[in-house]
Amino acid sequence: MTARFTAAYQPADTPRSGIFVVLEGISASGKSTLAAHLAERLGCDTFHTVPAPVSDLQPYINSRARALPQLAFYLAGALHAADLARHALLSGHAVADRYVNSVIANHAAVHGLDNATVAAAIAPFTGYLTQPDITVYLHTDLDELTARMTAKPDQSAADRDLIANRALLRRLAEHYNEIAATDPTAYHLHTDGRTPAQLADHLTDLIHAMDQPADERRAPLAHT
Repeated sequence: MTARFTAAYQPADTPRSGIFVVLEGISASGKSTLAAHLAERLGCDTFHTVPAPVSDLQPYINSRARALPQLAFYLAGALHAADLARHALLSGHAVADRYVNSVIANHAAVHGLDNATVAAAIAPFTGYLTQPDITVYLHTDLDELTARMTAKPDQSAADRDLIANRALLRRLAEHYNEIAATDPTAYHLHTDGRTPAQLADHLTDLIHAMDQPADERRAPLAHT
């Protein structure tokens, strides 16, 4: 709940019947492909933060807006994604391709801020967010990420910045690692040498295990 705000600004109070899975990682780490595989296996909805068609404004916001309006735009995307998750969780699982931790990590890296500063700025609004059951942090070798971004047919300006600026790429990876270190829902998944289908099979097994009644659950799969 967002206790400081009027009732009109509170999130919908809806039941949850599934697992909310968030995929986090740097561009070209395989989030979108993995999200599609998971949605097919789990028979559930998947969405991006920032959700389409609002995401069409990202190039304009990134190139024209100052830091605070940029942050407000991406926070609004995360809040809307939270509502999409609530709706999906009424009838099953939900898979998010990025969520609020991507907002924090990317904004901090690009603007030379620390994660705590960005998190404090959005803290009044984070009570609105649907909390994930598991946040999967995808780890990929930085050289491999650069090669994938270079080969992307839909390469964005943000991709080009990461390709050209190795220090920015390393800084972004460090911001994600710092967030994951204190995230109680964190699950680390290394992608090098593994196909999207193999990664999806692994996560599907994990999610099915999480979805069992407490007395029927197997021991959780180890981070891999």
